[in-house]
Amino acid sequence: MVDLKSQYAKIKTEVDAAIMDVIEKAQFINGPEVSAFQSELETYLGVKHVIPCANGTDALQIAMMALGLKPGDEVITPSYTYIATTEVMALLGLTPIFVDVDPKTFCIDVNLIEAVITPNTKAIVPVHLYGQAADMDAIMDFAKKHNLFVIEDNAQAIGCDYTHRDGSKTKTGSIGTIGCTSFFPSKNLGCYGDGGAICTNDDSLAVSLRQIANHGQTIRYHHEMVGCNSRLDSIQAAILRIKLRSLDDYCAARIKAADYYGEVLSKIEGITVPFRSENSRHVFHQYTMQLDGIDRDKLSDFLAKKGIPSMIYYPIPAHKQKMFAAFNCQNQVLPVTDWLTQRVLSLPIHTELEEEQLQFICSSIQEFVSEN
Repeated sequence: MVDLKSQYAKIKTEVDAAIMDVIEKAQFINGPEVSAFQSELETYLGVKHVIPCANGTDALQIAMMALGLKPGDEVITPSYTYIATTEVMALLGLTPIFVDVDPKTFCIDVNLIEAVITPNTKAIVPVHLYGQAADMDAIMDFAKKHNLFVIEDNAQAIGCDYTHRDGSKTKTGSIGTIGCTSFFPSKNLGCYGDGGAICTNDDSLAVSLRQIANHGQTIRYHHEMVGCNSRLDSIQAAILRIKLRSLDDYCAARIKAADYYGEVLSKIEGITVPFRSENSRHVFHQYTMQLDGIDRDKLSDFLAKKGIPSMIYYPIPAHKQKMFAAFNCQNQVLPVTDWLTQRVLSLPIHTELEEEQLQFICSSIQEFVSEN
């Protein structure tokens, strides 16, 4: 689904030198590479504060801790997403309130948010799924009206530009109260291990986020609050500094591949190619199509026999997971979410795809559809 080896080959000299520099200086934790990456990511995203951390899941948990969310507080979020988004809510004793997604964008359906807001609602967690932004203007309107926090799950959409109603553009992850992202290797900006970051424009909130990520301390051995140990190590920061310089190029390569897919696959009956919202620059962390009248499992098997990988994200939505049985949400009806879990299939999408590969993938899909 991704070709990290070929991507690495293009930046091998820079990456190897950066890794060796960290090893030779032996500043593995909170070294100068971490500070430099933090500053460069702040500039790229246009935010005042970036707090690097160990992974995207930690980023979400630390964000909720810093906002002072308490057991029993309700958090509105889509069920159609990776489990990390809602898992951290359960860990903190919060109550996830699952909302269906828009059938075109796959992001939270803003038309359904206000109906589930109660006196216990404290936050909204929109997920910029597959690389496309949720409708942040509408979400921020609800947040302002009801005095709610907004935590953006930007793990799949770093590099995405969101166009506001007034025509201005902002990077996703920098719009809400807090933005959270992951640097898992397959992400658009991925390191060579685990990594994550938290973003905010709130000065006092940034202080709390840093404290929580560092055992609740600002001054060593003076622990002002309950925290955790979540740090981005210097080697990963050094790698991310190099890759950040190419992030826009990486996104452009993904978009180019998506353009090719869309041109060919949109002409095949039974396939709905990814929708691109006018207010979002879709950066295609995943290329996810919907199938109607096409046997998904058989198509996936057919492609696999030709050496073409495909994936189903996500076959079981969060509200139907056993881990959330205590919330009595497994029988909740989310028709769009249920439809998507049965109909979506993701194709390879990455920076190293060549036209010959794209042609082979598309022709193979055409072959299957014509024969079935």
